Amino acid sequence: MAGPNGALGSTFKIVRILQALSLIAIIGMTAYFISQMVSHNNAPSDVLVGTLSVTCIAVLYCAITYILFIDNMLPFLITTGMDGMLLIALVVVGVVVGRPLSYLNCQVIGSSSVSESTYQLGLELKKSFNKEGTEVKYSNWIGASKVTCYEMKAIWGLSIALCVLFAFSAICSVCLWRRSKVIAPKSVEA
Repeated sequence: MAGPNGALGSTFKIVRILQALSLIAIIGMTAYFISQMVSHNNAPSDVLVGTLSVTCIAVLYCAITYILFIDNMLPFLITTGMDGMLLIALVVVGVVVGRPLSYLNCQVIGSSSVSESTYQLGLELKKSFNKEGTEVKYSNWIGASKVTCYEMKAIWGLSIALCVLFAFSAICSVCLWRRSKVIAPKSVEA
């Protein structure tokens, strides 16, 4: 059931699949936000463009390494380094995306207690959308609606989960590399 690389190899494959699914979800949500901004003739937020760039590169990397692993051609030590680099990139994404989100309570957006501040935010966004070519501020965008807030928090949560998954796949890669370097003991014939 575990395959030629044992439970460690199966774990590596499962982690890569979970990474790809999380990355594709982030790509879909981020691309939707960018398309909304561009459809209003505004420049998209640098935070969203950066998130989209990192996740697109990461999903390609996951697909390539998964195929190479199945064909037993994956250089495990290089994969460990690349997983570490993507881990660092995703930590940056998680921090940049999450910094303003950590202070935002999505449930109160649109409630009567904050209706005045929401109205002000709406005016700010409307002004931004009416000026063609202006860049939409990320901090304003995330508070535009409950749906936007929850989707951005989902992106943030998936970024954090991806940090854990890439750390885990790096550990699996180094263990698989170590296993491939261990020389099997020779049998003694009488």
